[in-house]
Amino acid sequence: MANSSSVSQFLLLAFADTRELQLLHFGLFLGIYLAALLGNGLILTAVVCDHRLHTPMYFFLLNLALLDLGCISTTLPKAMANVLWDTRAISYQGCAAQVFFFVFLVGAEYWFLTIMAYDRYVAICKPLHYGSLVGSRACAQMAAAAWGSGFLYSVLHTTSTFSLPLCQGNAVDQFFCEIPQILKLSCSDAYFREVGALVCSVSLAFGCFVFIVFSYVQIFRAVLSIPSKQGRHKAFSMCLPHLAVLSLFLSTVMFAYLKPPSISSPSLDLLVAVLYSVVPPALNPLIYSMRNQELKHALWILMTRCFSEAINFHSTSADD
Repeated sequence: MANSSSVSQFLLLAFADTRELQLLHFGLFLGIYLAALLGNGLILTAVVCDHRLHTPMYFFLLNLALLDLGCISTTLPKAMANVLWDTRAISYQGCAAQVFFFVFLVGAEYWFLTIMAYDRYVAICKPLHYGSLVGSRACAQMAAAAWGSGFLYSVLHTTSTFSLPLCQGNAVDQFFCEIPQILKLSCSDAYFREVGALVCSVSLAFGCFVFIVFSYVQIFRAVLSIPSKQGRHKAFSMCLPHLAVLSLFLSTVMFAYLKPPSISSPSLDLLVAVLYSVVPPALNPLIYSMRNQELKHALWILMTRCFSEAINFHSTSADD
């Protein structure tokens, strides 16, 4: 029986069979990747540079933008490089690193989305206690807990997955190294150990989901009781972007991992993986900035400043 030590590389799933379609996919994903870099980079820069955005809500948004950048950078560049060089190979160490960072970043992002639901619950339902419940120290502790939990979660699953003996070849039916696809390559009884870890993770994720649902039930009850139409609009503007991002994240991940095996196919699995690993990091900046006047104002000031400095630099260079 071959084991994991005899596998030196894995073969990822190709986006298309013909070279023309491969290059078309490369161009499409390059555009999505650059959009994600630009959008999340602008949010990071705006939150760091504008002191008016130094609040708990934007602190958590900054962390979310970092996670989105890391998440899409873990999967897409390798896939695009493989398309460009017309190969499917990824090293054993590269595959393990990809699994580790992807699980780490996705797990931490889910924790941050849960924390952001709590932040909005306190802001709307307990505004008088907001400073004490979501102060700077509490924010730092919650952020550290989210990053730390994601790290431990990733160590658990990466170690468990790559300790399994592999005897079903080395072809991964996905465009990046994904735990369910790697488990298909194993024929060991230890398979059930990773399944048990996944069940524990799903249980924990379900607990967070229940907490989020409870928070938003309380939020909407509080918002609907606000007599002022302007107050209701402001509260909804604060909550709807987070709810949209959360819905996009949960719906794609749940469909990817909970869909019936009867409707599973390589092309559908590939499409779903793109939806939950590539699309959210690119769309999240747009969702958050669409209804957020403070963030749009900060981004406008940032871009105006950069444009002015570029013009001044060009004028100075021309004079010299």
